Amino acid sequence: MQTAAFRWARLAWTYEIVDVPPERLPVAVGALREPDAAGANVTIPHKVAVMSLLDRLEGEALDAGAVNTIRRTADGRLIGSNTDVVGVRVALGAVGVEPAGARVVVLGAGGSARAAAIALRSADLTFVARRPEAGARLPGRVLAWSDPAWPGLVRRADLLVNATPLGRRGEMPLRPASLPPRGAVIDLVYVAGGTPLVRRARQLGLRCADGWTVLLAQGAAAFQAWTGLDAPVEVMRAALEGAG
Repeated sequence: MQTAAFRWARLAWTYEIVDVPPERLPVAVGALREPDAAGANVTIPHKVAVMSLLDRLEGEALDAGAVNTIRRTADGRLIGSNTDVVGVRVALGAVGVEPAGARVVVLGAGGSARAAAIALRSADLTFVARRPEAGARLPGRVLAWSDPAWPGLVRRADLLVNATPLGRRGEMPLRPASLPPRGAVIDLVYVAGGTPLVRRARQLGLRCADGWTVLLAQGAAAFQAWTGLDAPVEVMRAALEGAG
């Protein structure tokens, strides 16, 4: 997606995937200060830890308490932002959910859940976390994954958001019977053909936005942050569809 956008913009840039263990994060971030770097995306599990290694946060990164995009300035400073928030807002439009007053259950309490919380700040929010203490800063109630009450809340929700990694390896984060019969589903996990949650939601006729929708929107915002150019969204969409 980003490579296609760089070619469209006639930039001799590359977009490279780097697997960074937690203990190597400071070194990886330090490498972004070199003149040949424009920035980076950050994903699980580094979206929170990376914040302390940056020079400044902008946009909604501070409110979200998570960073997924870093840009390098001309003088070598590293600025963190959160384009996941943009992605979630686009997904909300795709499923036709107005956040104000909506009953929303978010699975997860990490960086992706924090971005969802900003986009959904006017909703009635419930977060479900394996470690409830991780949700101390989240704007809503936080339930433990072991709490038997949350599947019932999902059933009555206007919107379910999966902000966990569940689905990358074919997992279903909850029983299909718990899906909201008159609600909508947003899954932030991007898997070719859709995660099991997305596939089941579509089978049930629910309004659904998959991780590709969010990936495209946040990627376009990241491209603009790095280059200062308007993102070629259709070029990026075609590249994603080809990859899927």
